[in-house]
Amino acid sequence: MITHDRYFLDNVAGWILEIDHGRTHPFEGNYSAWLEHRNARIVAQQRQSDARARTLAQELEWVRMSPRARQAKSRARVSAYEELLATHRQATDEQRRADALQITIPMSRRLGSQVIEAEGLVKAYGDKLLFDDLAFRLLVGDEQPDAGSITIGETVDIAYVDQSRAVLDPDRTVYEEITDGHDTLRITGLDGAREVNGRAFVASFNFTGSDQQKRVGDLAGGERNRVHLARTLTSGCNVLLLDEPTNDLDVDTLRALEAALESFGGCAVVISHDRWFLDRVATHVLAFEGDSVVRWFEGNFTDYEAFAKRELGADAGPTGRGSAASHPTRITYKPFAR
Repeated sequence: MITHDRYFLDNVAGWILEIDHGRTHPFEGNYSAWLEHRNARIVAQQRQSDARARTLAQELEWVRMSPRARQAKSRARVSAYEELLATHRQATDEQRRADALQITIPMSRRLGSQVIEAEGLVKAYGDKLLFDDLAFRLLVGDEQPDAGSITIGETVDIAYVDQSRAVLDPDRTVYEEITDGHDTLRITGLDGAREVNGRAFVASFNFTGSDQQKRVGDLAGGERNRVHLARTLTSGCNVLLLDEPTNDLDVDTLRALEAALESFGGCAVVISHDRWFLDRVATHVLAFEGDSVVRWFEGNFTDYEAFAKRELGADAGPTGRGSAASHPTRITYKPFAR
């Protein structure tokens, strides 16, 4: 199976095939065990890299000091030095690419006491009532409520990353779509505007070298997701709305996005089926429990799951009432009375 659901991998995977910079690394075990194995491998690779660097320094000194007329054995030593140098450069380039993958979400300005408030909100689709009398802090603007009021604070700057990626131009290159072709990006944050090299900014989303010249229309789903995210984050915000942001992302980009959200000083509202991601970043859960009931819960996904089983019954699943973990059923809605 191919999946980005890390809890699912943890529960069912017996083997994991990691693809890293064109190399495959098979591993017997689940996701958590693979993480420990991968971390140990990275530490070992770092030790090898340090050892290669020391050997290179010694060999370079020998190459410079060796007499002009070398024996065949000496020429072999020079060849070994050049081979070691090529290996070291490749390992260094891979480490540099990994280190470059660092996502930063620029904070436009500090939020005031009022962010986004909804009172008595009612929304239905056809004759199905999605929710009734709901107060929550969520707004996209593409849909209008059937009843109730929504108020946006005066200091709010919203950025929205939807899962359709419809705003992307398939004929532009990755670099053009993210930077609009500008060599330097001007990004505004709490500490004022700063200039960022366009190539470096694109590289921070794991697009390096010739990847920046790929057509957007030729990209895979995860690559398009990264382009959309990078394009949105060229403008500062203090409220970030993310609709299924982890779809098709590789593990390294997932970690970078999680780290970026953890250090983001604003408010992020996330719609996601990625339970591992929600456990890492969520401080509150807005749970649609069925029967048109919506609950505002303080805690991450695992906290809410434990609450649902404790309060709603031992068989209650992560969506609460109407969806048992052992016998999942279709979620139900109240009829909408117009």
